[in-house]
Amino acid sequence: MLRMMLVAASLALSPVAALAHSCPVLMQDIDAALPDANLSAEDAAKVAELRAQGEELHSAGDHDGSMAALEEAKALLGL
Repeated sequence: MLRMMLVAASLALSPVAALAHSCPVLMQDIDAALPDANLSAEDAAKVAELRAQGEELHSAGDHDGSMAALEEAKALLGL
């Protein structure tokens, strides 16, 4: 019975774990929105910097840091 409950719980939580760190999806969203964004040169540079920082952190395995940088970039873009 306990084994069945553990299997059910792991299956129920697996979609949450898969979406917890969606760094590549955020990078794609930023890449798609940046060319058409109505931003000052300073804000556009900041978004590009945060996007690059997010990719670097993602590659280094720091997904929490990557998500924070990418979410900040999305906020500047108004996404």
